[in-house]
Amino acid sequence: MLETTHQQRRQLESLDGSELAKLQLDKLNELLTTILPHNAFYASKLSGVELPLKSLSDLDQLPFTFKVELNRQGDSGFAKNLTYPVEQYCRFHRTSGTRGHALVVLDTDSDWRWWVETWQFVLDAAELTERDRVFMAFSFGPFIGFWSAFDAAVARGCLVIPGGGLSTLARLDTIRNNHVTTICCTPTYALHMVEVAAENDIKLASFDVQRIIVAGEPGGSLPAVRGRIESAWNAKVIDHSGASEVGPWGYADADQRGLHIIESEFIAEFLSVESGTAAGEGELAELVLTTLGRAGSPVIRYRTGDLVRPSWNASTSNRFVFLEGGVLGRADDMMIIRGVNIFPSSIEQILHSFPHVIEYRITATKEGEMDALRVEVEDRLNEPTRIAKELQLRLGLRIDVVAVEIGSLPRFEGKGKRFVDQR
Repeated sequence: MLETTHQQRRQLESLDGSELAKLQLDKLNELLTTILPHNAFYASKLSGVELPLKSLSDLDQLPFTFKVELNRQGDSGFAKNLTYPVEQYCRFHRTSGTRGHALVVLDTDSDWRWWVETWQFVLDAAELTERDRVFMAFSFGPFIGFWSAFDAAVARGCLVIPGGGLSTLARLDTIRNNHVTTICCTPTYALHMVEVAAENDIKLASFDVQRIIVAGEPGGSLPAVRGRIESAWNAKVIDHSGASEVGPWGYADADQRGLHIIESEFIAEFLSVESGTAAGEGELAELVLTTLGRAGSPVIRYRTGDLVRPSWNASTSNRFVFLEGGVLGRADDMMIIRGVNIFPSSIEQILHSFPHVIEYRITATKEGEMDALRVEVEDRLNEPTRIAKELQLRLGLRIDVVAVEIGSLPRFEGKGKRFVDQR
């Protein structure tokens, strides 16, 4: 049974600034009262901080939390920010490990109910009802994202169909034969299913799929990526963003231009990439999040490393802060190529605009003190020069683009690892 209704979630979105700030402050102080002094990690970090906080401006008194601080509590690999003894937790999940060692995160039963409730904002954006049939196109390993999506859709009353253990072709057969209306997957895997369908003369546009909820990597809010998926499937793409150590924090706006942050469950801060101070409207910034409902594994002022452009003037009906284009990239992926700041997602957006490019890989290297780039493409036209020209035109950079044999680059079911950093 869900604790909030569609109408209550819309009311939360419509709160004005002072009402939202009061709600966040009350939830934050309640969280701090709950976790201290039991949570040794935060008891140490927040030592000397006067509690309760009197306003959200007092957040500045609290130190940032970095992922490296959470890593590996003893031999277990459990994150260090656990509030309770391990016996009080019932959910075990692990980060993807794409940026170093995988981190084990644990959730209590109460934490997990919070995950399921918070996910309802995403499912609202997708307009899911109990009449929908939802297919989970991923293997049920320890990655948290689609476990939470599965339970959230079940709580909503949908018929949920797991795809773990099936080949891509078998998944497509299951989606067709069971009249699936909604698919949950990464943008990478949505496109991989398109590739497999084309190889087997399967017409995806004839399926009953109406929407594809994507997460795990940038793409759902990028027009070129979203366009390719929607065109092939004849279905609407719904973007979502979250993290194992944080929670499901972002959901698509009505016009599919980016993401709203669920500010009733997260306090969002934005650090300017340029100055390191608070970012202004539309400025490129690193996203900092504080969870408000996950007492068993809280994160306070967590430096996500995600790069975004915040806007507080995007909608009159939804006042939650809006991120134009969703997550634009990662702070640690930024490259400086001949004096130009560039992110892999900028290149990927251009590559996805070429319908004959099947797969690609971007490799960053060092040439002396300079960053250098090489792009490999599986191109049905075998004409990498046209791609290099488009990259130079739109980015102002000459980038080495080479064609490789079709089928030679790796395929991914989960997060795509198309950016290789050898610097």
